[in-house]
Amino acid sequence: MKINQLFFPLITATATCFSACYQSAPKMPVIPGRPASIGFIGDTADVSTPVKGGVVLIGGGGNVDGAFQWMLSRSGGGDVVVLTASGNGGYNADIDSLGKVNSVETLNITNRELANNDTVAYLIRHAEMLFIAGGDQSRYMQQWRGTKVDAAINYLLQEKKVPVGGTSAGCAILSGWYYSGEGGSAVSNAVLANPYDSLVKLYNNDFLHAPYLQQVISDQHYLKRHREGRHVTFMSRIIKDNAVFPRGIAPDEKTAVCIDENGMATVYGVSKACFIMTDSLKKPELCEKGHPLEWNHAGQALKVYEIPASASGNGSFSVADFDPAKASGGSWYWWWVEKGQLKKKAI
Repeated sequence: MKINQLFFPLITATATCFSACYQSAPKMPVIPGRPASIGFIGDTADVSTPVKGGVVLIGGGGNVDGAFQWMLSRSGGGDVVVLTASGNGGYNADIDSLGKVNSVETLNITNRELANNDTVAYLIRHAEMLFIAGGDQSRYMQQWRGTKVDAAINYLLQEKKVPVGGTSAGCAILSGWYYSGEGGSAVSNAVLANPYDSLVKLYNNDFLHAPYLQQVISDQHYLKRHREGRHVTFMSRIIKDNAVFPRGIAPDEKTAVCIDENGMATVYGVSKACFIMTDSLKKPELCEKGHPLEWNHAGQALKVYEIPASASGNGSFSVADFDPAKASGGSWYWWWVEKGQLKKKAI
């Protein structure tokens, strides 16, 4: 990205040599004077490329090359920025190897001072693709929410409309409703037995605002870590506490849900993704502190579409309206909870 002293006051007059220097050493790991930067590959000269919007939800556990390639194709080969709060700089080389881009840079934003830094926000706003790494979503919430970084990410999502993705914790904060993970990770059996377990802390559209995800709560590492029960518990709490009937999207590990600018999703990777529908006529029968969750409705409480992934993308689901008639490539199931036990059956 172009180094402009109006935006980067910390950079001295020697900054003008960077472009030439990096032509001979394009994989120099860090550029001095760029706050939060922990790795850079490519050309420092900013470019502006034609982009297409899209959101990618990855379930953690490893990269999904097809999803990265999907985002890269929508970036127009521009500048890619990776965000983390845990020093994870390993994505640069991975992303650079999958397609032609002008640059890839990782920003490690570990406190609110960095999250309110004008230069950091500038770097994000000038990206043609953004990826949020895994880690701890409570740190993202506490350190980024309500800052210039928060505003910059939302600018990319809502105005510039570039492809934005996240994995694990980065996936969690992309949905309008989100689980913060404060204090530790909730476990399905424990929260099904007590939906008001202290670890169940949910937030409503106060952070990132991705297209089509306002009513969605996501979960990750889904089948690998048996998180279906906790996800359903989160949804039951949203209904009980807010009188809102949410929708669920849940990719398993090494699996990605790629949602295009029209709200149509395709599933990439090696496992499965679930799309969960609630019904305003089917509230949880019992969702109380200290009591096992009951959400039964004769075994038809929640309607779930499960799409198996493929390396090149499989299936289709309309995240824009969760219209069952638009779903293809997967299978329908009923899910319900009986005395704190999640049960499933094929339709």
